[in-house]
Amino acid sequence: MNDSVRTVTASGTRLALALLFLVSFFNYMDRYMLAVLLPAIKADLALSDTQIGFITGLAFTLFYATLGIPIARLADRHSRRMIISVALAVWSAMTAVCGLAQNFAQLALARVMVGVGEAGASPPSHSLIADLFPAERRARALSIFTLGAPVGILVGFLVGGWLVEVASWRVALFTVALPGLLLAVVIWLRLPEPERGAADGVRGDIGHVPLFSTLKTLLGNATFRHLSIATGLYTVLWLGVVQWIPSYFSRSFELGMGTISTWLALILSSSQILGMLAGGWLADRLGYRDLRWYLWLPAWSILV
Repeated sequence: MNDSVRTVTASGTRLALALLFLVSFFNYMDRYMLAVLLPAIKADLALSDTQIGFITGLAFTLFYATLGIPIARLADRHSRRMIISVALAVWSAMTAVCGLAQNFAQLALARVMVGVGEAGASPPSHSLIADLFPAERRARALSIFTLGAPVGILVGFLVGGWLVEVASWRVALFTVALPGLLLAVVIWLRLPEPERGAADGVRGDIGHVPLFSTLKTLLGNATFRHLSIATGLYTVLWLGVVQWIPSYFSRSFELGMGTISTWLALILSSSQILGMLAGGWLADRLGYRDLRWYLWLPAWSILV
């Protein structure tokens, strides 16, 4: 067993979850703050809506989605702490590079690299949480980790919306990028690396299943297929709304971006925070009685 892998104390577990929350926070803040900067970027670089859609959509999501699998494979074999630290450093640095872009091509390439970096956040983070928390506490731990999303959107919208009014969209990107680089160093030095399978009572080397065998098993599972399709469809809707709604209010109602970002931050983040915290707690309560509630609960939530 690697020297960096060890039994994690209760305080170490709390530290790990706090650090992973911050990773999630910076992930979503850097990703979605661009939405409130789009009108200023569009005007400054003379971009079309199609170009803006490519930068916020395909340029980011194509690499973010496809690289998630090989990065997850690396996380199965190598230090998850190291992967998260490097990924955070990459996407933070590339967020700053976005602020230096002088044309569409430069901005698109920088956003591609932001997607590459952010693809390295969730797979190793989920793996660490699975090894830090037993099954009966895992949903709550995951809800705290995913709480970084609405909090990141809240801060990103507020910081981006007001900085673009008082300074510029470039300053806004630099402002959120630099703390991420510092956090990457902290992650490298302090994030615990628990023994794999420890939380489930499975210790030691359990071997690695070949990738194609894993994919065959997953795709042969109807629950996995349906859940993947459902999550994909929901994400299409969510991303379309959150990326374009600031531009919609700016163009249609001639509101300042500071005002728009404040209201959207409060509306979007407060509802998500409430849903994630309540969802994690309720999923553990109901899932204890019937494991199917772990899928029924998000299904009913999306339907509502």
